[in-house]
Amino acid sequence: MCLKRPGVKSTREAGQPHHNKDVTANLTPQYHDAEERFKRAADHAEKLAALREMIALLPKHKGTEKMLADLRKRLSKLEDEAAHAPRGGHRTEVGHVKREGAGQWVLLGPPNAGKSALLAALTHAHPEVGEYPFTTRAPLPGMMEFEDVQVQLVDTPAVAEGHTEPYLPNLAHDADGVLLVLDVTADDTASAVGLLRELLARARVWPRTRPLPPDAPPFLQPKPVLILGNKAEEDDGTFAALAREAVGADLPFFPVSAVTGAGLETLREVLFHELKRIRVYGKEPGKKPDLARPFVLPEGATIHDLAVHVHKEIAERLKFARLWGHAKFDGQQVDRHHVLADRDVVELHA
Repeated sequence: MCLKRPGVKSTREAGQPHHNKDVTANLTPQYHDAEERFKRAADHAEKLAALREMIALLPKHKGTEKMLADLRKRLSKLEDEAAHAPRGGHRTEVGHVKREGAGQWVLLGPPNAGKSALLAALTHAHPEVGEYPFTTRAPLPGMMEFEDVQVQLVDTPAVAEGHTEPYLPNLAHDADGVLLVLDVTADDTASAVGLLRELLARARVWPRTRPLPPDAPPFLQPKPVLILGNKAEEDDGTFAALAREAVGADLPFFPVSAVTGAGLETLREVLFHELKRIRVYGKEPGKKPDLARPFVLPEGATIHDLAVHVHKEIAERLKFARLWGHAKFDGQQVDRHHVLADRDVVELHA
C-alpha cells in the first residue's frame, strides 16, 4: 500500500521526474538545486534548462541508469513540445548577441572553467560568478578595452555532457572568433576538449590554424579558435602542459589567470590582432587628426573602403587622399585604391 498525505500530489502526478533515489545515487547538492528549479519552473524553457543541468550533474554509474533514462525521456518529450508550440508575434532570437566594437569573441567551456571570471577580469561586465556549475544561464556580452578600441567578449552557458544550449552553435558560427576556456587543474580536460570540438563541428567552425580540407563545404567558417588554460595561478606549468597535450598542437594555447591577471594583457593584444582589423584615423584639412575615435576596418581595406565607411556620397565624389603614417612622406597624395595600414592617418578630398 502506498501512503501519502491527503491533498499532496506525488512527484509523478505533479509532472516531475520520478526517481527511486537510493543511497547508491550519490546525488550532489547542485543536482538537488537543479531539481528544485525544475519543480518551480513556469515554462518550457526553464524546465528544459533545469533538466539539462540534472542530466549533466547526475553521477553516471549503474545505480543511476534508470534515473538517467527517465530524465532523457522527459527531456525528449519537452523538446518535442517546445518545437511544436505555436509562436505568435515578433521575438528576438534566443541566444543572439548584437555585435559591437572591433569584433566579437564567444567564450565556450565546461562547467567551472572560469569563463565568467575571465569576462569580469577583461571587461566592465558583471556576470554572476559562482563555485557551482551552470551559474551562467544566458549569453552575457562585455566590452574589452585594447588601446583605443573595444572588442566584444560573450560569456555563455557551460558545455557539458547532455547540457548544451541549442543556440550555442549559431552563436559560435556568427562570431568573429571562438575562445575555448579550460580549467587546467581539472581531471577531465580530455573529455571537455572532445565536447568542445563536437560543438565546433556542429557550429560549422574550422580553426584558422588548420588548412581547409580540399572538399570543404561552402558553409564551413574558418576563423580564429584559441584555447585559454585558466586557473594558471594554481599551476607550476605541469597542468598546463597536460591540458595543452589534450588539446593538441593545432590550436594556439594561452595559460591565463582570471584571479591574478597573469597573461591577460598579452591576451588583449592577441584578441585584437587575431581579428585581422586595422585602425585608421580621420583628419580634416587644416586640422589635427582625431586620434581618439579610429575607424576600424578589415586588413586590406583601401582609401575607397574608408570613404564608404565615412559616407557614401564622399566615396562617390572622392578625388584623392593624403596619408600620414605608412607613407613615403607625411601628407603623401594617394588614390582610392591605396591599401591602408594600421594607425594610418587619412585626409579625404572630394
